[in-house]
Amino acid sequence: MDRISENIISKLLQNKKYPLLKNILVELNPFDIAEILDGVPLEQISTIFRLLPKELAAEVFVEMDSDQQETLIKACSDKELQAMMDELYVDDTVDIIEEMPATVVKRILRNISPDMRKSINLILHYPDDSAGSIMTTEYADLKKNMTVSEAFRRIRQTGVDKETIYTCYVTDESRHLLGSVSIEKLLYAKGSETVGDIMTTDIITVHTLDDKEDVAKVFDKYNLLAIPVADQENRLVGIVTVDDAIDVIQEEAEEDFIKMAAMQQNDEEYLKTKSIIHAKNRIIWLLVLMLSAAITGKIISGYENAFSAIPLLAAFIPMLMGTGGNCGAQSSTMIIRGLATDEIRLSHFLKVLFKEMRLSFLISLILVAVNTVRVLLQYGSDPEQIKLAIVMGLSLICTVFVANALGVILPMAAKKIRLDPAMMAAPLLTTVLDACSILIFFGIASAMFHL
Repeated sequence: MDRISENIISKLLQNKKYPLLKNILVELNPFDIAEILDGVPLEQISTIFRLLPKELAAEVFVEMDSDQQETLIKACSDKELQAMMDELYVDDTVDIIEEMPATVVKRILRNISPDMRKSINLILHYPDDSAGSIMTTEYADLKKNMTVSEAFRRIRQTGVDKETIYTCYVTDESRHLLGSVSIEKLLYAKGSETVGDIMTTDIITVHTLDDKEDVAKVFDKYNLLAIPVADQENRLVGIVTVDDAIDVIQEEAEEDFIKMAAMQQNDEEYLKTKSIIHAKNRIIWLLVLMLSAAITGKIISGYENAFSAIPLLAAFIPMLMGTGGNCGAQSSTMIIRGLATDEIRLSHFLKVLFKEMRLSFLISLILVAVNTVRVLLQYGSDPEQIKLAIVMGLSLICTVFVANALGVILPMAAKKIRLDPAMMAAPLLTTVLDACSILIFFGIASAMFHL
């Protein structure tokens, strides 16, 4: 929603023109209303919220941040809280409970139905990174001996409380998953046909303890709207819907960005996090990287005689270190992305390494050619300068090969030992490559100039 509309709503609220304000709000998307509430003082949120129809209010509540939700829960009476909770899906309620302090959680649990409490406890029982933790138990289920007409009657009776009815799941009396049928198939089938005649038995399922990131990849691979979640005995316990998969993908992407920037994870929003917390999340890795960079300084100080003999060598160090770091960052970024999307697997190691070596050859040829021309134009073409250009050329070739090799090896090694490959991204890799490039450069220079 644009800024003008937000100002209008603020004025309507101040002037207590609630009927007009309600007419505007009911036409908006729940996410847009949540954004408006983000700019409203906390004490006025409950006033706006009470203007909304209960179904819309529940959808808006899910989109609000945890601070606003907590404020609203505290402002609601038990009756209002119960009415709102009755409109929420189980998985959304679980997400809210996980963000609330214990006193608020107790109040929520007091004002929900026993069935919902049982479903919540079931989901909370699963590990945080599992399919069970993001599933909902509110799915549309049918029996295979039902006729299509009977199936529609059941969907009309129970579907209003389900997360989705676009795909219905067929189970037996013990909840064993037998198949699935889409609303489209039911619509085009004759009323006398049975669900068992038109259902699909070749269905993609996940298990309750499967990693939620792997579940999200299944959505991407098969373009699904929902995936059934089964236990070890193939009994249907819930479904994961595409909106939950998108949340997982976003969460994993944010986590990878944090790790690739060498910072600690922070669950709070950036603007709502205190500066001291931001500093704490960053300082540990900065200290590690700073102290590890001392190794590079120690290596450089070991070649003081080379600097004394040829001072010009110092001018090429930043360029060589920068090139190595940039090459390694490019390579590792591509590998980390490939591992995250399953485009690259550990079994592809030799194939990927060979590809990067070919790339290194092509890249280094161009870099060496351009740098040689630069050195000769900038410093002249006498024998000493030509020798210096050769030293830089060989150093660049070796540095590029080492950088791209490490860009492959480190992320895939992390994956092999079950660490997040994003940990081996630019900051850490660059620090390692700085030391490698210096050793390569002075090793070649010492040999060429007999230092």
